Amino acid sequence: MDRIIRYMLEEDEGFGDITSNAVVEKGKEISAQIVSKDEGILAGMDVIREVFEEYGIKVKFWLTDGTRISKNDLLMSVAGDARTILLLERTVLNLSMRMSGVATAANHYVELVKDYDVRVAGTRKTSPAIAKFDKYALGVGGADTHRFSLDDMVLIKDNHIAACGTPLEALLKAKSNVSFSKKIEIEVETLDDAVECVKNGADIVMLDNMSPLEVSEVIDKLTELNIRQSSLIEVSGGITDKTIVEYAKLGVDIISIGALTHSSRSLNFSMKF
Repeated sequence: MDRIIRYMLEEDEGFGDITSNAVVEKGKEISAQIVSKDEGILAGMDVIREVFEEYGIKVKFWLTDGTRISKNDLLMSVAGDARTILLLERTVLNLSMRMSGVATAANHYVELVKDYDVRVAGTRKTSPAIAKFDKYALGVGGADTHRFSLDDMVLIKDNHIAACGTPLEALLKAKSNVSFSKKIEIEVETLDDAVECVKNGADIVMLDNMSPLEVSEVIDKLTELNIRQSSLIEVSGGITDKTIVEYAKLGVDIISIGALTHSSRSLNFSMKF
């Protein structure tokens, strides 16, 4: 079982579940159901199944990851030792609720721009230690995970540029020092920097915190210079469900949104014996 989940369980248990040990008979076998008290996209069932099975609890799926769920939907049934199920209850619920919330947020944004040739992506603004679960949930919701970790690709951001010089200088240094097998993305804030980075072979150019008008000017200039297809164009920064369509209409390739993971609401599930 994943070491992060082991830590979650250790943190929750402390020196022992004194309530269950005091009132639940040792060795008592029970069955329980996990039920949704919310609406959204289900995620995390495969993950929590592994947790239950690691502890000898039998699992039966009723609904699987990616399913659109409603209030009172039966998600999973479990059977086994009562004390063990109570020990696992809060951790598995917290994790699946969190993952379903991220999947639901991702799906909401993806559905808003389904009529456009654009990819919605997450960012690394995930919850500490559980990024892999956040990223998995993004995929369940239909969004792109973007980078999993710092070794996935080169992504030159404002602080890299501040430590290096100019965006172009940072890009050229990366191209000379990084394997051909790694894509190079660079964050820019002006039209001129966007054009220079596309001209000089950036795989992806991120237009950071640009208004729709500014993004439109970049796209128009790249098209005028006949280099629009030389690089993928990503937009990021403060994009909401109220503005995402406006950006999608401009013909960008990627819209990345940190709020999918840093501000998504967990769904509400409960377990009933």
